[in-house]
Amino acid sequence: MAGIKVFGHAASVSTRRVLLTLHEKNLDFELVHVDLKDGEHKKEPFLSLNPFGKVPAFEDGDVKLFAITQYIAHRYEGQGTNLLPADSKNLAHYATMAIGMEVEAHQFDPVVSKLAWEHVFKLIYGLTTDQAVVSEEEAKLAKVLDVYEARLKEFKYLAGDTFTLTDLHHIPAIQYLLDTPTKKLFTERPRVNEWVAEITKRPASQKILQ
Repeated sequence: MAGIKVFGHAASVSTRRVLLTLHEKNLDFELVHVDLKDGEHKKEPFLSLNPFGKVPAFEDGDVKLFAITQYIAHRYEGQGTNLLPADSKNLAHYATMAIGMEVEAHQFDPVVSKLAWEHVFKLIYGLTTDQAVVSEEEAKLAKVLDVYEARLKEFKYLAGDTFTLTDLHHIPAIQYLLDTPTKKLFTERPRVNEWVAEITKRPASQKILQ
């Protein structure tokens, strides 16, 4: 059987989520570079892997996916770090994790993606940061982090007392923002600050920065 392949870009937040998951599971894989600048993700053969033209895409033998981290967490549940709730058969616990992932996708990610674009990627492309956009998005992020701060007063992690996919999905974007002025929004909230320090110091988190 062919090994695991991730078709994506090493700097992409969404690709990094998959790489993090694989590192947490101690799985061997091949990262197949997709050149986003040249639009390879909008052409064949990539579109045969992900018809929506977004990285990453994924192969595990005969399995071909573009919604990936939950597959890895379930398929390799007994290997490496358990990324599901401690009792993954408990529907309430599993739903808490799933809701946390939805919050990340719809409340956190859209905001931090814009901030990473303004603070990090614009500089790479020789563009100027729009401070008005930064201010607007930071105000939105502050509200999300206030919710997280309250949650983290009750639990060590966002979905409970164990590290799960909910936390993992936040890591790549946070890593980008920790090198920007937006870092203050994390550090000025004590429980969020502790959580960020905990999840970003994990060995898998460090590997995707190499």
